[in-house]
Amino acid sequence: MLKNNKFSLNHFAGIYAVAVIVLWIKTYIVQITQFNLEVKGVLQHFLLFINPLGAVMLLLAISFLFKKDKRKLTALVVIYTLVTILLFANAVYYRFFSDFITLPTVTQTQNFGDLGGSVLSLLHVTDILYFVDVALLIYLRVKKKNVLTGDKRITAKKGSTLVTAAIAISLFNLALAEMDRPQLLSRGFDRSYIVKYLGMYNYTLYDSVETAQASSQRALADSSDISEVLNYTRSNYAAPDKEYFGVAKDMNVVYLHLESFQTFLLDYKINGEEVTPFLNKLTKNNETLYFDNFFHQTGQGKTSDAEFMLENSLFGLPQGSAFITKGQNTYQAAPNILKDNGYTSAVFHGNNGSFWNRNVIYKQFGYDEFYDASYYDTSSDKDMAEYGLLDKPFFTQSRPMLNDLPQPFYTKLITVGNHFPYKMDQDLVTIDKETTGDASVDDYFQTARYLDESVKQFFKQLEKDGLADNTMVVLYGDHYGISSNHNKAMEQIIGKEVTPYENAGLQRVPLFIHVPGMQGGVKHTYGGQIDMLPTILHLLGEDTQKYVQLGTDLLSKDHKEVVAFRNGDFTSPSVYSIDEKVYDTKTGKQLDPEKKKDLARIEKAKETSAEVSTKLGISDQIVNGDLLRFYTPTDYTPADPLKLDYTNPDPNATGK
Repeated sequence: MLKNNKFSLNHFAGIYAVAVIVLWIKTYIVQITQFNLEVKGVLQHFLLFINPLGAVMLLLAISFLFKKDKRKLTALVVIYTLVTILLFANAVYYRFFSDFITLPTVTQTQNFGDLGGSVLSLLHVTDILYFVDVALLIYLRVKKKNVLTGDKRITAKKGSTLVTAAIAISLFNLALAEMDRPQLLSRGFDRSYIVKYLGMYNYTLYDSVETAQASSQRALADSSDISEVLNYTRSNYAAPDKEYFGVAKDMNVVYLHLESFQTFLLDYKINGEEVTPFLNKLTKNNETLYFDNFFHQTGQGKTSDAEFMLENSLFGLPQGSAFITKGQNTYQAAPNILKDNGYTSAVFHGNNGSFWNRNVIYKQFGYDEFYDASYYDTSSDKDMAEYGLLDKPFFTQSRPMLNDLPQPFYTKLITVGNHFPYKMDQDLVTIDKETTGDASVDDYFQTARYLDESVKQFFKQLEKDGLADNTMVVLYGDHYGISSNHNKAMEQIIGKEVTPYENAGLQRVPLFIHVPGMQGGVKHTYGGQIDMLPTILHLLGEDTQKYVQLGTDLLSKDHKEVVAFRNGDFTSPSVYSIDEKVYDTKTGKQLDPEKKKDLARIEKAKETSAEVSTKLGISDQIVNGDLLRFYTPTDYTPADPLKLDYTNPDPNATGK
């Protein structure tokens, strides 16, 4: 009843019950419609339906901690709104990344200012439906309408009973999940499994606990922890191939970072016209090694993960970006390793230096210079992309700064034109769009053509500047451009169904290593970004045995052709292991454990999966524990970030 114009406790209990039911059903609808969770069977469907309930009851029950009804309702509204924002944020995040937000990604706030256009392209008009119930609840709180009534009061004892019931439902949910997926929380499954079995909100709790544990590892680590790491890396070391070792000794090194570039773009034609004619020719260049079974291995850190691997031969983190959360760690990165060999190092990027925390972590890597947006003329809107200066003006403006570097130099130039949402001024495009009906996929080919033309421009610049004959150029794709959310359109592109096997194959990105005077050719070796650093160092004549690196030289006879993905899956020349299912690499067919001829291969794949888990675990120990602070290789000087300053000394700098 309503007394003295105040809500009675029983009235609030009614509002609480309705709020629980509405938020529960809303969450279920979002989970089943917005996330690709591959729910199969009656049990999994039941779990997806029931899993939001316990968490929703428990979260909204926090409002019972307040004594006055008015404060109870205020707390309920606030909690309900925050939970809805979390649900909505994950839905939008999933539309591009096919993944869920983790606590470390929330800390990447310095990137948010540059994400405007990309985020807006992910929003739908129907997204307003996420907040209709929130608006009604706020209205109820402000207007204090007597919507529900009853006589039965909820005592403190019964309030605790409500919490107990919520916990019981969650434990029942977990027990059923364990029946269908044993050791769900302890075996490091993909995040989508946690959401499918335990729900969006329990996943967030799980992620928070995992993040807290990872953060505590540095404080608990000591010098004894590095012993296991050194034993592992030394036993997995791959000696360089004598034919290639030192073939690029004392040459300049230029990395060209091909943003969002996947291998399927190569040799692809639209209306009979090649999308990437220059890169297609480069695959056949007699001084270029081209790896056609090279895979990106990035996680949530995407571009930053790719950079992290190529500089350190360590994996990115399972949640968030090491660039953000481990920016103060000690590293044995390429710029600093080569500094002892007389190399000057620099990064060129026409975006803000704070994006991905680059202006901090590059110092830990030992980069001498970082030419960010403050060094470029970014005043013309026509020259700008969502994430900085477009590639052609970027290469043009980088030219004098590159030429001024003392040689030999080790450099990286980061392109941005071929970035989601793949929108480009039509005056700049030179090829038609595709016609799948999916805008992201159709536009992707136009920005890829622009990138191809930009790379051609850069190679011509090197020739004109007299650098071509003494410079090793390494081109690599950083991560996928088209996520699995666009599989229907991609089926039109590749002409076949995008099965889990085909989707894994689409994670191929190009790797070109162009060395003047070297005998090139196409290499079918399976490898990934973790293998880039030892490969490049061996080409430069720097043996990697004394360093802590988890990748191995792609050209070495000892290189193991197992490509580990951040979620524990792997590819190899014989089998792919995806979501604990094993596929034959040549046929793409799933191996059947009921068939005797397949069983031995499946068991072997399980052994390889265990090795992959060990490697990922070793990497996480190194990064989370900052273990490299306890080990300095012989004749190696760690980077001193205090001696590095990336501030543009020009008071009239034209950058933004």
